[in-house]
Amino acid sequence: MKIYTSEECPQKSAEWMLLRSGIPTASEMDALLTPLFKLKEGKGPRTYLCQKTAEWWQGCALPSYQSFQMEQGNVLEEEALPWYNFTYDANVKQIGFVTTDDGKAGCSPDGICDEYGVEIKCPQADTHTRYLLDGTLPDDYQVQVHFSMFITGMKLWKFISFRRGFPQFVLDVPRDEAKQQAIRQALTKFNADFDYAKKAMEALNGGPKIRTMTPMPKKDYILKPTTNLHEIGVTP
Repeated sequence: MKIYTSEECPQKSAEWMLLRSGIPTASEMDALLTPLFKLKEGKGPRTYLCQKTAEWWQGCALPSYQSFQMEQGNVLEEEALPWYNFTYDANVKQIGFVTTDDGKAGCSPDGICDEYGVEIKCPQADTHTRYLLDGTLPDDYQVQVHFSMFITGMKLWKFISFRRGFPQFVLDVPRDEAKQQAIRQALTKFNADFDYAKKAMEALNGGPKIRTMTPMPKKDYILKPTTNLHEIGVTP
């Protein structure tokens, strides 16, 4: 894997958006797989293919909408990781972005250490209560969590639901090889469709797109991501 630090590539920054454009990411893989890790069919995968092809063609991510609840969750996530590290005497570090060695897929963990990664959610009160009472990984995040393990090679992921004034929910999610194989198959199919779509776009254009705008300069850290967790101060 290749790791881009949060100090040099903060999540939601222009650099982060550039890194994840045109490749499948953990938070989007539910467009291709169901919570039971079956391949999706119909409009969903087709729409996602068009999205990624459009990002590749224009060289940047498409605009996205962020609701008030999402903005509030982002703020609370800044409290959740310090709470987890203090409560569990852990040293989980924030990460900007992680890709596979070939750069064809990626994820944005909320934190990572030597032995595991973490996914933090700060939902509304009723949703958080449901997570607590169910005691399982919510269906909405099955694909995201297991895809993050696929990208990083980790054998464990921790799902954290954080809500002020409530008990907190921390769940260990072990690696599941059957789900990893389903992810691998979904990516193989997507990449084949993606290659075809890119060739079709160039054929319709009469050749590759001529870039008339100066591309965003890539900083040295983007060209030289680390693969050593200890270099960024990550320990168990």
